[in-house]
Amino acid sequence: MPAGECRQSSPESESSEEEAWLWGQIKAEARSDAEAEPALASYLYSTILSHSSLERSLSFHLGNKLCSSTLLSTLLYDLFLNSFSTDANLRSATVADLRATRYRDPACISFSHCLLNYKGFLACQAHRVAHKLWTQSRRPLALALQSRIADVFAVDIHPAAKIGKGILFDHATGVVVGETAVIGNNVSILHHVTLGGTGKVCGDRHPKIDDGVLIGAGATILGNIKIGEGAKIGAGSVVLIDVPPRTTAVGNPARLVGGREQPTKHEEIPGESMDHTSFISEWSDYII
Repeated sequence: MPAGECRQSSPESESSEEEAWLWGQIKAEARSDAEAEPALASYLYSTILSHSSLERSLSFHLGNKLCSSTLLSTLLYDLFLNSFSTDANLRSATVADLRATRYRDPACISFSHCLLNYKGFLACQAHRVAHKLWTQSRRPLALALQSRIADVFAVDIHPAAKIGKGILFDHATGVVVGETAVIGNNVSILHHVTLGGTGKVCGDRHPKIDDGVLIGAGATILGNIKIGEGAKIGAGSVVLIDVPPRTTAVGNPARLVGGREQPTKHEEIPGESMDHTSFISEWSDYII
């Protein structure tokens, strides 16, 4: 290399370094927890400390979570490990999801806590593998995996649905995502959210969620509509039409805060800030 030039790291190497750092953090947290709580020492050794990489630990944990008497954990472990170890995009998505959960949810005390105990994170990682199988035309296996994810985690995501990186499924119970739904990057979705169709319409029939969106608990978004970048959907809302970027939709049926003609716009990215209620001061119908 000529004098004075600096070697620039590639995105792949940066992602690998971030993954290695995160795996080191997870192992350190597991060791600390095992020392503080001996009752968990064997569990933490088998799920984290005995493994040489994040993808091996995650594959082992998912295999044991999702197995049944007829769908063996060893089969699932091999399936998950092959998917994660051969696909750098899957691994980078896992890292981004871990970071999203750790930093957006104040109840998440550590990366290892997320890896082991957060069913929204685990369901999302299992879905990523099911989606990979779907795109490889291994559809019966993808659908079988979807069924196990729904049974174990109470999260029902069709394997054809496309999901970006940096996703937080907070609490996650009752989340439903339809076949043609698309979820962008850095999106946060709370429990009992439905991204569904409007009936028996075929083809492209489910919502498209842009980057940085926050969807509150119990919200229902139906049809092939677009929720714009950085938009916020209030808890319990029913959304049937497009929501512009950086706006807030609340109610049943949902209305834009500030009105349809000149809706109030926010600067922050709610999918990352997790700000659910700042619109209340501008919501004239809010009454106690």
